[in-house]
Amino acid sequence: MAATTSTTKSFEYKARDQSGKIVKGRIDASTENAVVTRLRAMEISPISITEAGAGTGLNKEINISFLQKRVGLDDLAVMSRQMSTMISSGLSLIRALVILSEQTENPTLAKALTEIRQDVETGGTLSDAFAKHGTVFPPIMIHLVRAGETGGFLDNALESIANNFEGEVKLRGTIKSALTYPVVVLIMAVAAVIGMLLFIVPVFEEMFADLGGELPLLTQILVWMSDAMTILAPILIIAGIVFSIWWQKNKHTEKVRKFVDPWKLRMPVFGPLFRKVSISRFTRNFGTMLGAGVPILHALSIVGETSGNYVIEEALRRVADSVRSGQSVSVPLAKESVFPSMVTQMVAVGEDAGSMEVMLSKIADFYDDEVQKTTEQLTALIEPLMIGVIGAIVGVMVIALYMPIFAIFDQIK
Repeated sequence: MAATTSTTKSFEYKARDQSGKIVKGRIDASTENAVVTRLRAMEISPISITEAGAGTGLNKEINISFLQKRVGLDDLAVMSRQMSTMISSGLSLIRALVILSEQTENPTLAKALTEIRQDVETGGTLSDAFAKHGTVFPPIMIHLVRAGETGGFLDNALESIANNFEGEVKLRGTIKSALTYPVVVLIMAVAAVIGMLLFIVPVFEEMFADLGGELPLLTQILVWMSDAMTILAPILIIAGIVFSIWWQKNKHTEKVRKFVDPWKLRMPVFGPLFRKVSISRFTRNFGTMLGAGVPILHALSIVGETSGNYVIEEALRRVADSVRSGQSVSVPLAKESVFPSMVTQMVAVGEDAGSMEVMLSKIADFYDDEVQKTTEQLTALIEPLMIGVIGAIVGVMVIALYMPIFAIFDQIK
């Protein structure tokens, strides 16, 4: 007797939902009747169902990863808040995923949500479906969703995710506003200096050669820099391109982070800002995960990875080892010099009062305000400083170019 095996096929459907709106999608099933059954379970009336082939040649989907639009935290924040609202209003999870996949403007996120809906329709959990798209959904989101599914408060977990990501987006925007101006001004200043050395100084050099006479020392240095720049400019451009490619591939490796991240915290001007940003991110994520019911050891591991700094990640790994051996969080946290005493003391108070997630949220709010104040102070300091430095450089170059001309005028007199 021959054994019969049912193969899963992919079907594309066109259907009408309860509000009368036309919806389209794809479902993996063994037969067309199974697709109809699942669509009716989703409270959707099928209009047409066709088997979707893999496609060949021009009909085959071409996936070029570097051309796909990335999914940002703002996209995930909007998606999480919308999903939380729909689930708390009584919509089924599958129906919510259908609506979100149709409404989202990010094509990468829309495709991921469509595949997640298909996984959920076949009996998978939402967190497991998210985990299959690790490049789209960060670990903290996956673990918070899993905690919400387990505890029966998925809508609250999604709302916590939205609040967390909105805070992170605001934090990143604050940092960008502080760094954009000095970086742009520095790039323009370097470009202006290189342009003068490559195009303006050689013209003056030819004129000085025709006039004869010995050039002042400052002018000789400028001419030497101009001659050197004709050789160095192509080398610097090639080196910059090579470094940028290498940096994109290796910036997240442990060897690079172990060297760069401690240096970032010790930088003269921006070091305190980076420290406050990392502490704000750590406390916000830690408080969110504890509030969602994630076990404390698991939460420490995740927030260490999402802190954005290797020093804090290693410190939290040591804290987790101490907690695993029976200590409270505040005791090993106080031994780590990267955390200010105010943070460790407030965590200790939160542990004693049984409301550590509330205390962590207050710490995150405090450091968000500190980041805002620090960026405003840095902007106020850097603007006149950059203008003064650029003015001094251009002024010295102009003086060096005109010193021989003044010398010639003196000789004529």
